[in-house]
Amino acid sequence: QRVYSREKTPICHSRYLECPPMGLETLKIDDFQLHASSTKRYGLGAHRGRLNIQAGIYEDDLYDGAWCAGRDDPLQWFEVDARRLTKFTGVVTQGRSSLWSSDWVTSYKVMVSNDSHTWMTLKNGSEDLIFSGNREKEIPVRNIFPAPVIARYIRVNPRSWFGSGSICMRVEILGCPMPDPNNYYHRRNEVITTDDLDFKHHGYKEMRQLMKVVNEMCPNITRIYNIGKSHSGLKLYAIEISDNPGEHEVGEPEFRYTAGSHGNEVLGRELLLLLMQFMCLEYLAGNQRIRHLVEETRIHLLPSVNPDGYEKAFEVGSELSGWSLGRWSNDGIDIHHNFPDLNSILWDAEAKKWIPRKMFNHHVPIPAWYLSKNASVALETRALIAWMEKMPFVLGGNLQGGELVVTFPYDRTRSQGVTREQTPTPDDHVFRWLAFSYASTHRLMTDANRRVCHTEDFAKEDGTINGASWHTAAGSMNDFSYLHTNCFELSMYVGCDKFPHESELPEEWENNRESLLVFMEQVHRGIKGVVRDLQGRAIANAIISVEGIGHDIRTAADGDYWRLLNPGEYRVTARAEGYSLASKKCEVGYEMGATRCDFTIGRTNLSRIKEIMEKFNKQPIRLPVRQLQARRSRERRLGT
Repeated sequence: QRVYSREKTPICHSRYLECPPMGLETLKIDDFQLHASSTKRYGLGAHRGRLNIQAGIYEDDLYDGAWCAGRDDPLQWFEVDARRLTKFTGVVTQGRSSLWSSDWVTSYKVMVSNDSHTWMTLKNGSEDLIFSGNREKEIPVRNIFPAPVIARYIRVNPRSWFGSGSICMRVEILGCPMPDPNNYYHRRNEVITTDDLDFKHHGYKEMRQLMKVVNEMCPNITRIYNIGKSHSGLKLYAIEISDNPGEHEVGEPEFRYTAGSHGNEVLGRELLLLLMQFMCLEYLAGNQRIRHLVEETRIHLLPSVNPDGYEKAFEVGSELSGWSLGRWSNDGIDIHHNFPDLNSILWDAEAKKWIPRKMFNHHVPIPAWYLSKNASVALETRALIAWMEKMPFVLGGNLQGGELVVTFPYDRTRSQGVTREQTPTPDDHVFRWLAFSYASTHRLMTDANRRVCHTEDFAKEDGTINGASWHTAAGSMNDFSYLHTNCFELSMYVGCDKFPHESELPEEWENNRESLLVFMEQVHRGIKGVVRDLQGRAIANAIISVEGIGHDIRTAADGDYWRLLNPGEYRVTARAEGYSLASKKCEVGYEMGATRCDFTIGRTNLSRIKEIMEKFNKQPIRLPVRQLQARRSRERRLGT
C-alpha cells in the first residue's frame, strides 16, 4: 500500500493489513456513530457515507449515495465514533454513487481523537500526511497508515476534490477494537458461533478442496459432480447430500441451492460451503433434524455458478472489489437474467386464448432462437438449464447479495414499459409463504428497527417482495424455473455487503443458518404421490392440476410428483395422453410433511382400441368409416 505526503512522495508501507473493516458497509457502525462538519441535505448526510452504499434512481430524496459536505472548502470532515479505544490502521474511500453527478475526493488528511475536542493529524515526520484519494466515483481506494494509531474517534478531512464536482465520500475504516471489559460497548450485540467450521473466503481451488474434504468425511451421504464448465473452463461443482447419493428415490423430493451467479456476491458461496460442512458434521453427530432432512430429501448445493467472476473479485479482496467487479461472466453476461423470456410467450398465448388447446400453462418450451449457437447465452446458463431439465427439482433458492430481502416470481412486469408492478404468479400465496419462511427465521430481515441497506425498507414487507414489484427483469432464473420446470425458485439476498470481510462470516452464518434449514424443509409442504396405470406401471409426464390454480406440474420419470401447496383442501386431477383423467380431494395440514395423494388411471377406449389394432397389425377401424362417408358425400353431389 502507498501513503502519500503533501508533495505526493510515496511512503511505502509493506505491513500486511491486520485489522478488518469496522463495519460502515455492513451496518455494524450505527448511524449515530457517524458525524460530519456540514451536510448538503439529509439524503446526503453522514449516515449515507458508507462504502458501496447505493443511491436510488432519482436524486434529491432521502437515499442518496454518499455524504456530501454543505460547503466545498478544506474545513470539512467526516467523523466516525468507534465508541471505544480502537487501533486504526487504514481508510478506504469511494466517490458518490449517482447516475447524474460526478463527485469524489482526490486527497485527504486523517485526524484522531480520544475526546472529540483535541485532534491529532497523522504526520509524515513533521508534515501532515495527505493521502491520495479517488480518481473516479466507483473504484475503492485503500490507504494503510505508516503505523497503527490508537484512539476512539477518527476524522477524514478532504483537501482536494474533482474539479467539476463537490466534496462527497463513501468511507470504510479499518480498525481493531482494543480489549476493555469495562467499556459499556465491549462485545455488545456481538454474535458468536459455536459451530466449528472453516470461516474464510475460498478461491476456486480451495473451494474444490473443501468439498473434497466434506465428501471424505461423509462418503455415505455425499457425492461431488459438475454440471458443466465456465467460459474460462472452470468446472461448476455441486455436492449432493442424500442417504443414497447418485440415485433418485421414488417419492423423495429434490431440492437445490445455488449461489454466485453474480461472481462478486460471495456471501452466498461461503454460506453454502458452511452449510455442507455443517450438515456433514451434524449428521455424524446424530442431529435428528439433519438426519431426517438427509434421509427424506435429495439436496444439491452449487456454491459457485460464476467462478470466473468470483476469481476477479477475490483477487482484489473484499474492500476493493467495489459494487460490480466480477458480477458478469467472462463474456460479459449477467447469468441470473440470461434465461429465455418465457413470460411473454405465456402471456401472449393467454391473450390469444391458446391455453390449454394449443399450449399448456406450464413447461413452456424454450424458443428455437435461444437454442442456436449464435444466441447470446453464457455457457454457465446453458449448463444450468441442462441441470434443471435433468433433475426433478421441486424447490430451489439462489443466494444473492447486496440487500436483505427474499424475492419471488414473477420478476418481470406484465405491463409493457412499467419498471415496477405487482405481478403475481398463480401460486402467489405459496410463494409468499416460502419467502416468509426464510425471511422470518433470518436474524435481521424482518427486524423493523434495522437500518435499510440502501434505498428500500423491505422490513415493512416482512423482508419479502414480489420481484417485479421491486424492479422488472426479463429472463430471470426464478421465472424460467417456474415456467419451464416443476421447480419453484426464489432469490435470497442474504446481506447488505456483497463481499464481507472474512471476519464477518461467523456472524453472517448465524444470521442465515436457521433460514437455510427451514427453507429446505419447505420442500415437504403440500402433496406428493405417484401416478400409475391399472397394471401398476408408473406414468411419466402425467399432468397434475389443482382446481383454482392456473399452473400445472408433471410427474417425473418414475411417475412421482410433488406439488407445493399451503394448508387447505384441494381438488386435484391427474391426466395423461391416452388415459382417462382421475380427480380426488387432497387435504394439506399445518404439520410438516407432504400429504400422500396417489392416482391410478386407465387407458381411454380409443387408446385401447389403437393398442389392440396395432398389436395384431390390423388397419385402424375408423378408416373404412371415413371412406364410406366420403363415398356418400360424392353420391349426394352427383345426385345419385
